[in-house]
Amino acid sequence: MNNPLALEIPAPPSHVAEDHGVASEVDWPAVAGELAGLNLVTVPRQRKSLSRDFFWYSPILEEELRGCVADLVVKCSTEEDVLRVAAVAARHRLPLTVRGGGTGNYGQCVPLVGGLVLDVTEMMRILEVAPGRVRAQCGARMSDIEQAARETGQALRMWPSTWRVATIAGFIAGGFGGVGSIRHGVLRDSGNLLRCRIVSVEAQPRVIELAGDEIQQVHHAYGTNGIITEVEVALSPAVDWIHVIALFPTYRQVMDAAIAASRPDIELFLLSAVDAGFSPYYPVLGQHFPADRHALFVMVAPGSLDALRALVQAQGGEVSLAMTEPELEARGLPPAYECAYNHTTLQVLKVDRGWTYLQVAYPQPFDPAIIDRHIERFGGDVLQHQEFARMHGEYATFALLLVRWKGTAHQYEIIRSIESDGCVIFNPHVVTIEDGGMKTIDTAQIDFKKRADPLGLMNPGKTRGWSPGMALHPLP
Repeated sequence: MNNPLALEIPAPPSHVAEDHGVASEVDWPAVAGELAGLNLVTVPRQRKSLSRDFFWYSPILEEELRGCVADLVVKCSTEEDVLRVAAVAARHRLPLTVRGGGTGNYGQCVPLVGGLVLDVTEMMRILEVAPGRVRAQCGARMSDIEQAARETGQALRMWPSTWRVATIAGFIAGGFGGVGSIRHGVLRDSGNLLRCRIVSVEAQPRVIELAGDEIQQVHHAYGTNGIITEVEVALSPAVDWIHVIALFPTYRQVMDAAIAASRPDIELFLLSAVDAGFSPYYPVLGQHFPADRHALFVMVAPGSLDALRALVQAQGGEVSLAMTEPELEARGLPPAYECAYNHTTLQVLKVDRGWTYLQVAYPQPFDPAIIDRHIERFGGDVLQHQEFARMHGEYATFALLLVRWKGTAHQYEIIRSIESDGCVIFNPHVVTIEDGGMKTIDTAQIDFKKRADPLGLMNPGKTRGWSPGMALHPLP
């Protein structure tokens, strides 16, 4: 892979406050005094813990973000608390970074230049469950929302594989899709996000309500343009999904089976293809996922199980497991969603930190021959892992490839090689929205930042679309 573009590596954003137009010299005791009565975290070890997410998946970000720590952390439990913090941040021109469960992988909630970290995990109330929708505070955990919805016979349309810890606003601010996307599309698809409340960061903060497609102004903006305090998302009728593992001798058979299963008459909630190389990292699965077989991990409706079995058999595979989640739990086995999305990456990194990963979107309609070429080209340096989903009403294929870490230059050689096949890389080794996935500056999000964060204080350095000169009353 002697690609001349291999050394075109994105430069990291500055860690110098003045470069982002925020205060560099702050009287932190005075700031703490203005926030007296709120839950303030000043102990260095705790501040460090609350200034991190799962960026350590990337050796590049591990090096870049290791020393980034908030000067002060404040935990809010009400919107009134948030309004107070926003006003203080604006008065002192403090960099302000919002965090939820900290399950993101790209440093979204890591403060590049210190300042305030606003922890919203105490804002966890589920405010209303109604037919077709649920309304919750920003820090409510996805798993708690799902449980509340299930009590009414409904369920969330999608959630990240880290849903036991991830918060609803964190998912919207940093997520894209997840478990459920094969059925309901991605978050950006119309009808999934219904409403949210945003607190602006100004001397006199305002509450801004967004509905429907207006929410795209803050969705996947990494918390750079407003503090999400409340969210309303769509629900669907609950289904007691069957968790299935299907095994195949070759990875091409896995691909063919997944493509064949991507059709509306087979009711799915998850469809994940996983290379046999992941098997040693799931020893608890035993012969359900042996080292000589590649696997599909599926969540399927009971009424579609027979059709899925027949499809797997027709493609040369066999079903090694089909259980409900309570049955899996009783046997000490993981649910299918913990063998999918970035849970697979986490499972490997728990054992061997010699790996990292890449996120890939393939040209559509998807041609599995591209995977054949990549397997031949990269060999054991890359383990395959594809996710099948819908986006804008059409089926689409993405990947979270496991990549053997051999240094930054090698990582970018693989990136450029994959891009040469017409693929799009959502780069998890950078912290800016645009370099990580958006690829272009979203002017609607920047326009909303001018409205909700006119001083440019929120999560500085995470979007290339904002420069200090754009701020209202820039610092001299």
